[in-house]
Amino acid sequence: MMPNDTLSKVLYIDLSKKKFETKDRRDLFEKYLGGTGVATQLLLEECPEGLNPLHPDAPIIFAVGPLTGVFPLASKTCAMFKSPHTGDLGESHAGGRSAIAIRMAGYGAIVIKGASEIPVYLTIQGGKVKFKNATTLWGMKDGSIPARVMRQNEKGEGLRAIFRIGTAGENLVTYSNVTTETYRHFGRLGLGAVFGSKKLKGMVISGKQMIEVNNKKEYRNLYDQIYKTATESPIMKKYHDVGTAINIKALNFIKALPVKNLQFSSSESIEPVSGESIAQHHLARRVACAHCPVACIHLAFLREPYDDDPYFYKTSPVCYDFELIYSLGTMVGIDEPTNLLKLIDIVEQVGVDAMSMGVILAWMTEMYERKMISPDDLDGTEIKWGDSDAYIEIVRKIVNPTTDFLKACSRGVDHAANQYGGKEFAMQFGKNEMAGYHTGPSGYLGFLLGARHSHLDNGGYSIDQKDLIKIDLTAQQVVDKLLEEEAIRQILSSVAVCFFARGIYDLKMVSEALKLLGYDLSDTRLAEIGKQIHLNKYTFKMREGFRFEKLDIPERIYETADPTGKITRKFIHEGINYAKSLID
Repeated sequence: MMPNDTLSKVLYIDLSKKKFETKDRRDLFEKYLGGTGVATQLLLEECPEGLNPLHPDAPIIFAVGPLTGVFPLASKTCAMFKSPHTGDLGESHAGGRSAIAIRMAGYGAIVIKGASEIPVYLTIQGGKVKFKNATTLWGMKDGSIPARVMRQNEKGEGLRAIFRIGTAGENLVTYSNVTTETYRHFGRLGLGAVFGSKKLKGMVISGKQMIEVNNKKEYRNLYDQIYKTATESPIMKKYHDVGTAINIKALNFIKALPVKNLQFSSSESIEPVSGESIAQHHLARRVACAHCPVACIHLAFLREPYDDDPYFYKTSPVCYDFELIYSLGTMVGIDEPTNLLKLIDIVEQVGVDAMSMGVILAWMTEMYERKMISPDDLDGTEIKWGDSDAYIEIVRKIVNPTTDFLKACSRGVDHAANQYGGKEFAMQFGKNEMAGYHTGPSGYLGFLLGARHSHLDNGGYSIDQKDLIKIDLTAQQVVDKLLEEEAIRQILSSVAVCFFARGIYDLKMVSEALKLLGYDLSDTRLAEIGKQIHLNKYTFKMREGFRFEKLDIPERIYETADPTGKITRKFIHEGINYAKSLID
């Protein structure tokens, strides 16, 4: 590291005592770089074994990396916590301005513990932390309003990041999220509930810290090289033009898109909600994360008449991408874009993870269709595939549950299915609701074995599409590829690079960039560090009760046709057993 780099500073905040202090943790940042690597170590240090994820002593950790604020596309903040949704590792990444704001405030990581007696939000600026009363912001139906109040009341416009939770976080829904800059989220695994348990409504972070580099001329040349690749690469161009929503049509064509709770893997009525169609007919604007030239965030305008005056309309910008179109569209049978955007909008307002909510709604619809639950369980609501109005009503009821069934659904599909049945079509992996890829066995092994049970852990769906369709791989070979990719992604998330840019930032490029910041790490050494970070995550998971043999696999994955035709019980279990032999 550079001698004066403030990245090694960790801000510790105690919400119970309303105190804070800063410690220099150069030991962690030199060994694990930042981001995921450092956050994992801080989680192991700060979270006592067996602690309830919603206990005041359970930590919230945010960490950024050495490339943050220095190179393009290094715009991700890693959040680490014990997940109230799965009971073990909670990890979520968000872009926007969050990473730059933390780095410019003079910190590489923030650790928050304790719990306030009343709702508060934090301001972090100029080396100080202030604890602001948020009582009047607590309980608002639309989570964007508290953010607007913080934006109006606090300084740092153009430099700051604003974090906030919605009603779901306040009510401890285990898959509630934390929103930053309106359109970015720490979405998966329930960080919003941990905020809510601490009465932490939000945070405002800003600063103007300078960052040194070793050789300004070499830095400029490397920066320009990365920038040029990012703006001219055909891979990055698709993210700008259509975004991840481009995957809807592609996966539907190869019969790998979950439809109606994965009863089907394609739909003939997909065109209106394809990424291309929404971009053509509904796209309002594109937005970029800080220090990113790609602008992959796509906003559609939702135009709705006011209830009391049908001659006047309100227009709302709604962020959409592949995972939202899948989970709140194809997974629940919605194929009309306005209805899709309305459902996305309410999910945003209450502050829950869209993938988890969509999978729960799909499971619930099938349960209702099979008469395994009744309207009484849904507090009088009747649901059917594609009924966006009913789904909007159910989302509100799950966040403020009035029946035992809805309370169970506020804790995820695995928890609800354990109580009410339907486990064979409850689409969860490691208790985390599935992402939108029915590509083959590699995708599902990726969900099951990934440290946070996310498709982004190792991109198993890519192995299905690139390798398994063309050649035969054994389950062991697939797992080796998954673990190799997961180790690489630990490095990318430790230096805080967006995974969309993984085609630009290979380990050699990361090594060159780090050299200009005082690190002497070869690509080989980086690969070794990535493997260690991955093992450190599993150290925490195993400590908190995770076991490979406890993984539940919904039968539905074996019943619905996939592009490879190779999803078998034998293949999946061989892969799990092989991974267990390597990691245990």
